[in-house]
Amino acid sequence: MELKTNQKIETNFSLASMTDIIFQLLIFFMLTSSFVTPAALPVNLPSSVEAPTITPKMQVTITNNLQYFVNEVPVEASNIEEEIKAAILRVPGNTDIVMVLNVDKDVAVQHVVKVASLGNRLGAKVSIATKVESME
Repeated sequence: MELKTNQKIETNFSLASMTDIIFQLLIFFMLTSSFVTPAALPVNLPSSVEAPTITPKMQVTITNNLQYFVNEVPVEASNIEEEIKAAILRVPGNTDIVMVLNVDKDVAVQHVVKVASLGNRLGAKVSIATKVESME
């Protein structure tokens, strides 16, 4: 005896749920992508053709009159190493620390190299902030 079913198997595939998931992922990544916040201190950044977007965990700023700031707190040039070390220790997780240098374009390179080498020696990844120049 052969049993027959009255239900047909539907072979259509609906993409509605797939597009919902894609849109939700798109919204998630758009909202969670990080943007570099511009330096709040008055620094005339050098320009570059392209500036990658990173999330700084600490910022060191050098103004054109050689004032140093660590996370927007004024620091004496003689205490810069201790302040950078203290700022690194305050970073939660203390891994993959990104130190962004906001340096005025008129500052001599020796000051930039000094702070960058301090950051490297203390285990931070050093990046220099720039403003993107227009290609027009």
